[in-house]
Amino acid sequence: MSWLNKLPNSIRSASGLEWTLWRRLPLILLVGTALPLAAAVALHLSSAQDDAAQLRWLQTMDYVVVGVVIFHWTAVFTTAIGCVVVMLMKGPGYVADDPLELSHSDKPRAGAQTEER
Repeated sequence: MSWLNKLPNSIRSASGLEWTLWRRLPLILLVGTALPLAAAVALHLSSAQDDAAQLRWLQTMDYVVVGVVIFHWTAVFTTAIGCVVVMLMKGPGYVADDPLELSHSDKPRAGAQTEER
């Protein structure tokens, strides 16, 4: 059972930036995740002091790194949704198998009251 059928004589628009961006999203996701994590590892390796202030600062930086990574993932996911929407909108037109027929859309019913303006 097919949900949608292609409209006859519908055209596809030329692809643009959405496909270029779509193909680069995995690399963008990987780099945007690896850089903050590498910075966090470097901070932990370079900290020689074990006093309370230093440990608190490191824990705060861990929270900042988690926030940056989650924000980056959200931005990449939102961009992916935008790419998919643009790809679908540039594709061929589709129509549902069971379109809703409106009895009064082009020809009003015989007994219907019309609003005068």
